[in-house]
Amino acid sequence: MSWRWHDGYVYFPPSEPRAAKGGIKAQSKRGAFGKSWWAKRWIAVLEGFDIGARLGRGRSYARRGQVLSIAIDKGLVQARVQGSRPKPYGVTIKVKTLSGANWKKLARALSHQAIFAAKLLAGEMPQHIEGAFKDAGLSLFPEKLKELDTDCSCPDWSNPCKHIAAVYYLLGEEFDRDPFLILKLRGVNREEIVGLLGGTSGKTTSRYTRGKSTAPETGEEVSLPLEPLDSDASAFWDGSSLPDDLFGEVRIPPVSAALPKRLGSFPFWRGEQRFLDAVEPIYIQASPRGMDLFLICP
Repeated sequence: MSWRWHDGYVYFPPSEPRAAKGGIKAQSKRGAFGKSWWAKRWIAVLEGFDIGARLGRGRSYARRGQVLSIAIDKGLVQARVQGSRPKPYGVTIKVKTLSGANWKKLARALSHQAIFAAKLLAGEMPQHIEGAFKDAGLSLFPEKLKELDTDCSCPDWSNPCKHIAAVYYLLGEEFDRDPFLILKLRGVNREEIVGLLGGTSGKTTSRYTRGKSTAPETGEEVSLPLEPLDSDASAFWDGSSLPDDLFGEVRIPPVSAALPKRLGSFPFWRGEQRFLDAVEPIYIQASPRGMDLFLICP
């Protein structure tokens, strides 16, 4: 790496990263990262560190696909970022987790308003959930530098560096897809928070149990009719003729790629195009061919 003196200081010009193959590319091509309010709040934590030009370099790294991998666990993010050296740099981001007692305290606070549990179970971060955290004396997002511990194996003296910043930006986009990852960084996964919310309300998190259903208006359990089984074993094993309307109405779906659209973006997508932009044309082409095949089959 070349360097020169400037005003009594050693100056290292910005290095160019090596091209990375198969890296995770940001869905955002320009402008801000993250669409949801919770993703933007996460990005604001990074940008509050005031690391200057490294933020721009981090955005560039995220969009170029320099981040090779990201693994998220409770309170921990581990990533590999391709920089200017042959060996990728290792990035570690540690987030201070909340204790089990604090999560139970928070669950009690969240249970006071049904909208919190409803939105979380629907995969959305409630708009005013930060207020519930504050009422419990807690915070959803790290508020102080000491609540974050970041490290990178690169030689840059700044922390966070551009490699850490690139991972931060990609995490913000991933939080758009799955807001439960924010809660995971604070110490609980999806199943645990659902269990906590269900436990505080005294009701199961599912409306349906075996042979019973909970009426949404009254909250009372009502019996559901069970489908009877044929008592004739020979009729069961020998089968019978299929009804003409077994498949119901068969037609090309009015909405292409409905299931992928419902599931949302693929986790840490690595393609050149957005995930849905890549798969929707395949569904559009396959639907009429599938219909033709169905019609010619006996």
